[in-house]
Amino acid sequence: MASLIYNSALRDEATGAIDYDTDTFYAMLVTSSYTPNKDTHDRRDDVTNEVTGTGYTAGGAASSVSVAAVDTTNDRVVITFGSVSWPSSTITARGCVYYKRRGGASSADELVAYNDFGSDITSTGATFTVASSTITKQN
Repeated sequence: MASLIYNSALRDEATGAIDYDTDTFYAMLVTSSYTPNKDTHDRRDDVTNEVTGTGYTAGGAASSVSVAAVDTTNDRVVITFGSVSWPSSTITARGCVYYKRRGGASSADELVAYNDFGSDITSTGATFTVASSTITKQN
């Protein structure tokens, strides 16, 4: 499965439900059993097969977000989700789901993107780190 932006994120951006400058975003890890669906998955409760293991907390961890200035030469803007780490963890993950965290029910948290690692990544009593990820919006 390739990395993707959930279609609902486009709608949520357009309606103001997602604001990359002010909202709180999280990164949660999923196993290879999760099959993302960019058309039908729109909230965190649609995400199945979240990672479990030592050093990992359900729901993931906070990820900082930065929005670059508009690049008028190339007609685009880049949104960057900062790196996230889970120290002293024993887990195996295939991908990372970024979402807007509202602090309540998972059915309220808007999905943004899925980052496919390309294969399972395992840590055994070590720090598991997801490098920063970018979304480029181009006109």
